[in-house]
Formats: sequence, structure tokens, C-alpha cells
Amino acid sequence: MKTLLYYFFKLYVKVGLFFYSKKITVMGSDNIPKKGAIIFTANHPNGLIDPLLIATHIKRRTNFLVRAAVFNNPTIAKFLNLLGMMPIYRIGDGIKQLGKNEEIFNKCQLILKENKTLLIFPEGSHSKERRVRPLSKGFTRIIFRTLDSYPDTQIHIIPIGITYQQVSNYPSKTAIHFGAPILANDYYDVQNINQSVKDIKELVTGQLKKLTVHIEQNDNYESILTQLNKAQVDYTKVNKTNSIIYSKKTLVQKKRNVDYARPLFFLIIINSLIPYTLWRSLSKRIDEIEFIDTFRFSVNAILFPVFYCIQSWITSIFFGWKVAFIYFIFSFILVLLYTKLSPTPPSK
Repeated sequence: MKTLLYYFFKLYVKVGLFFYSKKITVMGSDNIPKKGAIIFTANHPNGLIDPLLIATHIKRRTNFLVRAAVFNNPTIAKFLNLLGMMPIYRIGDGIKQLGKNEEIFNKCQLILKENKTLLIFPEGSHSKERRVRPLSKGFTRIIFRTLDSYPDTQIHIIPIGITYQQVSNYPSKTAIHFGAPILANDYYDVQNINQSVKDIKELVTGQLKKLTVHIEQNDNYESILTQLNKAQVDYTKVNKTNSIIYSKKTLVQKKRNVDYARPLFFLIIINSLIPYTLWRSLSKRIDEIEFIDTFRFSVNAILFPVFYCIQSWITSIFFGWKVAFIYFIFSFILVLLYTKLSPTPPSK
């Protein structure tokens, strides 16, 4: 039953993301082994929407670690557990809470021992900065502990670069790039754990810097970012953008595209006034910009379909089911057209 619910919600979320995203580009999915234990290591620019996008574009069932704070609500916690999410505790959650990570690490070991997959964000936190931040050694700890307990297990590491045209804006384009597999067993030296940790972190970091847009964190970071934004660079074309950064080309500023799809937006608002108003009210409570996409998608993926169902039912009372059905389909087509036709918001 849990497996059936998992795949139902996975399909529901994937369809929701299709309606929510202007374009999702996936590259390198052939690099994912069809069998065996895998740890996916991804950069983390955009809150809980990151694991949802990645998990829905991996054929294999995926378990993943996310910040413990999202598990505070018992009802939400049950839903997240159903989707294969597990809480990871940090110092900010309280020193006493850190002890709970031991149980989570044990679960991760069993997942890998059973040749399943695990998604981890080794940067340790989310940030919209266009760079790969230093990786924590938590994921290597899970790998090495698994190999200590189950030495016959073969564990592949697949780095994942996830890149947004602009974090927190709707609609936006996203690129998901899967890197080349790294067999962790080849880099595990029991006699020199520190070197093993260093080697694996360097290999993963090296790939991530090519799989997502990476600007080195130095005195030139802001000026380079400003130039790229003014030129309206398509960040989802990762290789092209990185080549521009490394070549230090002078970019020409571009004018913002005309939004010919804007009338569709106003039609959607008129047709969805109640859920839109509720979302606007809830959005004022979001403190971190990296969580705007997460909450917007989650709330609207529930509110809009429910509202359209209710309004279709009311329509059927006055005009019959045929008219109600046409209205129901039209409502979703309207949202889809706006999402796909609207120009991508300029990056900031």
C-alpha cells in the first residue's frame, strides 16, 4: 500500500511540476545504474523543491535527507515519510536533537546495504548563490560506515547539479544534470580515512562545478553575476554559461522580453481568486527566499485543483456536467498556457 501511495504522489508531484515549470531540462540520466546502491549528491539552491524535482526525474525509488524543521508538523511528517524523506538534525535544531541523527544514519546504512538509493545535499544548507559551496563530510561518513558494516556493498556516488534560471520566481526554467558515477569503494582506505574523505569530496565537488553554474567566491563574484544577469544569460544552459564565466567575456546588456502572456495571468486570477488570495496571504509568512518556490508549489498544487473541482461542481448544478467538464479542463489549460508561454523572469 505504501509503495502504491508513493508512486501515486510521485506522479501527482511530477504532473504538478510540469504545470509549475516553464521548462525542465534533464541531462545525464543514463549515468544512473539500474541496480545497486547509489548516493546522489546534489547542490542545494532552492529549499524543498530541490528534492521534489530530482526525485520525480529519477526512475528508481529514492530516499532523501532533508532539514528536520519541515517535520515539526505531525501530519506533514507522515506525508514526508511516505515520500521517503528522513530528517537530518543540525546544531540550530538544538544540541540534544543531534543524537537523533545516529538512528537516521543507521537507516541510511540499511538503505544502501539493500541496494537502494539515497539523495543527500552535502552543502548542508540551501542558498541561491550561483556557486558550489564547501561540502560537509556527512555523506562520506554514511558511505564509510556502510562499507565497514557491509563490506560487500558496492556504492556508487552520482553528483547532481540543479540550476534554476531564477530561484523563487514563477514560472522558471530548471536544469537537472546527472554526473558520472563514482565507485566509492575505490577511494575507501581504512588506514587513511581523512585522505579518503578528502578524495571523495574533491571528486564530487569537481563534478558539481561542471554540472551547475559555478562562480568562484572571490572579489569578482558580484560583478560577474551582475554582468550575467544584465545579459539575461540562460543559466539552464550550464556548459555555455560556465564557459562564459571562465573566458571572462564582456557581455552585452539585453532588454527584457515583452510579456505577451500577461492577459492569461489576469484570466487565471479572475478564475482562481480564492486560492490566489490565500496564497498571497500565506506567502507573507515566508522568511527565506529559498522556500518561496517550495510553499508556492505545495500550496497551489493542493488549492488550485480543489478549487477547480468545487467550482466545476457548482457549474454543473446550473449548466450541467458537460459545461462543467469543459470549464474544468479549460482552467488547467489556462494555467499551462501561461506557464509555458510566459517569458522567464529576469535574474537578479
